[in-house]
Amino acid sequence: MTDPKESINIENVVASTGIGQELDLQSVAMDLEGADYDPEQFPGLVYRTQNPKSAALIFRSGKIVCTGAKSTDDVHESLEIVFDELRDLHIQVEEDPEIIVQNIVSSADLGRNLNLNAIAIGLGLENIEYEPEQFPGLVYRLDEPEVVALLFGSGKLVVTGGKRVDDARQAVDVIVKRLEDLGLLE
Repeated sequence: MTDPKESINIENVVASTGIGQELDLQSVAMDLEGADYDPEQFPGLVYRTQNPKSAALIFRSGKIVCTGAKSTDDVHESLEIVFDELRDLHIQVEEDPEIIVQNIVSSADLGRNLNLNAIAIGLGLENIEYEPEQFPGLVYRLDEPEVVALLFGSGKLVVTGGKRVDDARQAVDVIVKRLEDLGLLE
């Protein structure tokens, strides 16, 4: 039996930052090569970086949300590219804007099938949402770390809501221990 923590894979890191001033997105969109701006569809300008791959959602307020990155390092690198691009357009960006990780989405594999009905009963309904007619996964809200895990019958799981890379590792430990204690990880 391999350690499920070794199967953890970061799928998406979402972080926010800001440049502390309002932007004329129409003018930025015209000057920033590769920018997508369609205010009818979405209020922000979308700027994609290729290496590392991510999308920066730039709003008129100067707030920026980076999504699609595969690591916190990639978030910082991507946003540095965005800051440099804005500076090249003579938009003032302070030297080192604060970047706050909002959400890390990770996947993992427990390596065996799960009986979600038994798990729903065993874990207790106060932390669980399980409506197989609506959604094939069981939603498990953990207190420590404060994340939400989606468990699937295949043994795969998704951990979302983490702020640190280690949150997924902790969540997998908690889930494995709870399921073993309940005799549901045979």
